Amino acid sequence: MSASVAFRADATNQIGTGHFMRCLTLADALHRNGARIRFVSRGLPNHLGDMLTARGMEFVRLNCNTAPERLDNLAHSNWLGTSQAQDARDTLEALAGRRWDWLVVDHYALDARWESAMRVAAGQIMVIDDLADRQHDCDLLLDQNYYLDLQTRYATKVPDHCRLLLGPRYALLRDEFQKLREQLRARTGKVKRIMVFFGGVDAGNYTGLSIQALSGVDNADFAVDVVIGAQHPRRSEIERACATHGYTCHVQTARMAEIMAAADLSIGAGGSATWERCCLGLPTLSICTAENQRRQVADAAEASLLYAPSGEGDLVDLIRRHTRCLLENASILNVISTAAMKAVDGRGASRIVRDLNIQNTDSVSVRPAVAGDGAVVWPWRNSEKTRRFSFDPSPVSLESHLAWWNRSLANNRRILLIGSLEAQEIGVIR
Repeated sequence: MSASVAFRADATNQIGTGHFMRCLTLADALHRNGARIRFVSRGLPNHLGDMLTARGMEFVRLNCNTAPERLDNLAHSNWLGTSQAQDARDTLEALAGRRWDWLVVDHYALDARWESAMRVAAGQIMVIDDLADRQHDCDLLLDQNYYLDLQTRYATKVPDHCRLLLGPRYALLRDEFQKLREQLRARTGKVKRIMVFFGGVDAGNYTGLSIQALSGVDNADFAVDVVIGAQHPRRSEIERACATHGYTCHVQTARMAEIMAAADLSIGAGGSATWERCCLGLPTLSICTAENQRRQVADAAEASLLYAPSGEGDLVDLIRRHTRCLLENASILNVISTAAMKAVDGRGASRIVRDLNIQNTDSVSVRPAVAGDGAVVWPWRNSEKTRRFSFDPSPVSLESHLAWWNRSLANNRRILLIGSLEAQEIGVIR
């Protein structure tokens, strides 16, 4: 019998689409491994529900006209539209008919009270969180963000048995980001193309402010790609502004990774898109658009993963001034691009599938090795079991190993192959 995984996540003008999209990325990876998937959502836009149906996933829409109850005392309780108790009853009804192997919840308005109520429907519970501002009753917790105190921030907020998956190495990115990454290097040289993206909703219209800022940059010698969601509240206005200034406007695009890969600089918000940009080495001038992004953006900037300008006042002027600064400082962009690519390799979803222990045992594949596989193979080369059968049993440094790896790839008399179980590398053949 195939494994079964249920997801509880919402996407609204207030919440944005990031929580839903990262859940969908994980669901896609699980679905490829043979898992049965069901999404449970309240207020989900029709085009996102259609995405689930097109993928062959089950979808249950919760009633948005639930009789009002007193909301809970969490910072984001108003995101839920009802009380946790009512949402738990609704979700249990939506999950009826079977016991689910895993329930994945990604919602700032739900905590241990809701999760405990779900135990009757799910064998194990996984929480996706960024805030560490509430208690959880879960077996696995994912926080894919970079924080200076990442290793301690959940110490008193989860059960002792809970496993923690922490940091950008677990970032939930679609397959195209990992594939394009293999063709890219850290950015160098002049900025020729700028990308603007502030999430699938952008209720504050930071996109429009960025267009205004860029249109005032003196002696501008760059192309601009503006990306917005189909539900953007100022869509027509943005499309007109792009036409006026000669910018390209992409609405609900399926080419996000390609657009990022083609850009030399990005202007955007924090959130999940941060790790997409890092994976492709795209330096970002990051503007905090919500209070719950403030810590994430500040700590990522401290680690040189993005550029976060400080200052109050006119946001158009701030974006324009700092864009000019970055256009004139290619070395800063190179530092950010290099650090970003080191932090995120695009394999987060496959790592999480492995930790959920959901595998399709009929999907072993072999492919030609590429340069980026060298770092994956290095710990295998240095494992005690491998060294026992090597001509030279001593460990090798990463630098020496990568030099050998690159020479081997260039040697037309040698073939290197990587064996994978779905998207997870499991061995090397020479």
